[in-house]
Amino acid sequence: MLANTPTCDSSSSPVSYTRHACVGVIRIDNPPVNALSQAVRQGLLIALRTALDDGDAHVLVLLAAGRTFIAGADIREFGKPAQPPFLSDVITALEASTKPLIAVLHGTALGGGLEVALGCHLRIALEGTRVGLPEVKLGLLPGAGGTQRLPRLAGVERALDMITSGRFVDVDEARRNGIVDEVTDADNPLKAGLAAAEKLLLGHYTLRCTGRLPAPAADAEACERYRQHLTNHVPYQFSPFRCVDAVEASFQLSFTEGLKRERTLFLACMASAQRLGLVHAFFATRGNHKVPGVNDDSLLTTLGLIGQHCFFDALVEHAAKAGVRLINLDAGLDTAVQACLIAAEVDPQRRQAIMSTLPAGTPRIDMVVAGKMPADFGGGAASLVLSPCDASQPICELVDHHDQPALIQALANTLKALKRHVVVTSKVSVITTLNESLTRTLADDSSVDATVAAWRTEGWDLSPWLIAHSTPPISEDEAKRYRRPLDVAWQQAADTLVAAGHVHRPGDIDVLAIQAFGYPQHLGGPHFRAQICD
Repeated sequence: MLANTPTCDSSSSPVSYTRHACVGVIRIDNPPVNALSQAVRQGLLIALRTALDDGDAHVLVLLAAGRTFIAGADIREFGKPAQPPFLSDVITALEASTKPLIAVLHGTALGGGLEVALGCHLRIALEGTRVGLPEVKLGLLPGAGGTQRLPRLAGVERALDMITSGRFVDVDEARRNGIVDEVTDADNPLKAGLAAAEKLLLGHYTLRCTGRLPAPAADAEACERYRQHLTNHVPYQFSPFRCVDAVEASFQLSFTEGLKRERTLFLACMASAQRLGLVHAFFATRGNHKVPGVNDDSLLTTLGLIGQHCFFDALVEHAAKAGVRLINLDAGLDTAVQACLIAAEVDPQRRQAIMSTLPAGTPRIDMVVAGKMPADFGGGAASLVLSPCDASQPICELVDHHDQPALIQALANTLKALKRHVVVTSKVSVITTLNESLTRTLADDSSVDATVAAWRTEGWDLSPWLIAHSTPPISEDEAKRYRRPLDVAWQQAADTLVAAGHVHRPGDIDVLAIQAFGYPQHLGGPHFRAQICD
């Protein structure tokens, strides 16, 4: 067996090198998800040089500390000029290693993380690992060789599937398709890596330098099929079509020329407005449940609900795991609740009767769907506003009516623990405001059918707000013109909400527009649009 004692000291870099007998171990430790920051990229090159210079190391193992392998790019570098060394150069250096290089994957290997693994000569994965190239979800494509290496391992069809969808692949599927070489039940990456190195030295593995593998079998039919699928379902999206073009280059061009083609297409995606909108939307979803100035993660452990049984059922599924006791007050009275959610559908007399049995001062949260609030409803400590398109969606807006930040934060924490995506606002509901603006604009629109058709070309279905409509063919120039009135109306509504202080973060408006109304994510949201259109 190989000795399990390091022979070289690690440094303060997020990447270290140690040797275990004749196995050199390159270890990434950049919590929380080992993102590929500039320091990690630089550290990988330094550790690789050290490993290659170590005459006693016959096999190299690349692994990561913590709960996951490399989960992708460092989001702190998004929107900033790229700093060398570039990831593509790091992967080229890893692939050119003169010593066998084994990647040990665990947790997730995503985006640049999977591209790093594809540049190694053997891939071992712990059970439960998931891999993927999700760059398309940010309006990009894999830009460090993923579109050229993945088809060489998994074939063109599988590469198209993974790259155009951005979906995660479980470890068994990855093994079946040649993306990983073996799945191990080892309980940590180091143990798995040392065992794989020993097996390699005994001749149990065949190494593969991915970039030197033959081009994948030509499959122009698959490329055309995916283009047609994208045309039928997401014709308004930019990056998925470039993903197909890049994968197509893997069998049309040499590996070197394919990398150049990938780079050209990657830069085109980087320059697109859709990439800006998608990245903005990605960042805007972070911390929406936080009340500024309140640093408290406590939950309400007992929550009463009256009405909206479908909403109640959705919460029950997660309550036990979250340690929250949900009490259906329709099924029987129970005064041991810290707050009570009451749906607008509940009969006023029954509503009053139930509330009268609760201790004085029990916070009342009015649960409503935008546009469906009875005239006699309201007056609680807060409102929980659900999507007007589909109230069962996890998105919800928690509106603080009476400046009770501690209560609102505790309730928001509780709903988040129950797997709701909570956006906290103040005094006025963003969802209601956007809904009123939308319905008013459509009601005043003498060309509403053309407006519906125009927004459909951008992926937004307005039919939930209309009784009936037709969608005539429309040119792109006409579509831009007919989209403008609603676009402007929502931008103005967003500006008004921000100016009046009804949102804690302007991006919260965009999150609610996208998740509660289905507004096209690649456009970024109405507040984002207001900024870039000025």
